[in-house]
Amino acid sequence: MPLIAGAALITIAACNNSASTDKTIADDSTKVEGSSASSLDKKAFEATIDGKQTDLYTLKTANGLSAAVTNFGGRLVGLWVPGKDGQKTDVVVGFGSVKQYQDSTDAFFGGLIGRYGNRIGKAKFSLDGKEYKLAANNGPNTLHGGKKGYSSCVWDAKQLNDSTLELTYLSKDMEEGFPGNLNVKVTYALANDELKIDYEATTDKKTVCNLTNHAYFNLNGEGSGTINNHLVQINADKYTPVDATLIPTGKNEPVAGTPFDFTKPTTIGARVNDTTNAQLKNGKGYDHNFVLNANTGSGLNHAATVVGDKSGIVMDVLTQEPGLQFYGGNFMASKNTFKSGAKDDFRTAFCMETQHFPDSPNQPSFPSTTLNPGQTYKTSTVYKFSVK
Repeated sequence: MPLIAGAALITIAACNNSASTDKTIADDSTKVEGSSASSLDKKAFEATIDGKQTDLYTLKTANGLSAAVTNFGGRLVGLWVPGKDGQKTDVVVGFGSVKQYQDSTDAFFGGLIGRYGNRIGKAKFSLDGKEYKLAANNGPNTLHGGKKGYSSCVWDAKQLNDSTLELTYLSKDMEEGFPGNLNVKVTYALANDELKIDYEATTDKKTVCNLTNHAYFNLNGEGSGTINNHLVQINADKYTPVDATLIPTGKNEPVAGTPFDFTKPTTIGARVNDTTNAQLKNGKGYDHNFVLNANTGSGLNHAATVVGDKSGIVMDVLTQEPGLQFYGGNFMASKNTFKSGAKDDFRTAFCMETQHFPDSPNQPSFPSTTLNPGQTYKTSTVYKFSVK
């Protein structure tokens, strides 16, 4: 099965401390149409957190693709994709209220991730000889921005039209230990059969920046059971092995001859329980960065294709990023209840997080994540859907 071209657009705008919410084009209904298993109560997303207002926004296209996003953490709450029979399948797991997101044992469901997506080893890095110490929230390391990353912040929201939501956030100098006032803008946009995410950021001081989205997918639908039978193909001949704390060793190693070879369509569960593989032991399954093959054409690079075994829904991931974190839901432990009423059972959702590599600030051989004043961080990722 060849990688399939196509992508979806999401753009996120910077958040600032004086959050303002433009509801000019917001949905007036108190209920948001969901899957057959659930519907969302808009009022359950209306709250005051850190003195700022949260809400729920709906995006839609004429051909039936729709999404729900809350400005609490810029989270993708649900994504409804037309299937073979025209019935919509909610392919993103999420919760039915802001409170459930706040109380979740996993802080990242559907959220925008920053200032640095993935891990920074030993919760520290240096720029121009100065060491910056971060919060260690994942063993000895910093994960997804620290104890209060962007997925726990309230973003300013402006719904530009029926299919586009712009989010902005001002990440202040030394927030979670990172230098520089970082103005971030992210935009979620639906177009035909695509969800596109555009990221943009500027700083007033030299810093590091690595933004991503942490949507958890199940292409058979939220609550449909294991994702182990999904077919996955990743456009990567190499990956970055990790130590026992999931920090890259600094090497890019071939996937050939290992359980990490997804250059041909392979089910997630085919080799995930290989007890002889040290890397699978370290990650308790797949939780690794894949080094995407260089783009040979123009536009976004085709990173991965995933096919739902029951639904036949195909998701193509396209990006400008050099890496892709494939996470197989290894730490899901049935401790939270999704909007459909299903539990977050072990390996019932997966993530495809486009990114620069983990721990890049401490790994000189990795693509740089340094952002200087006067530069603009700008990158796009697309999730494109079709039916097999």
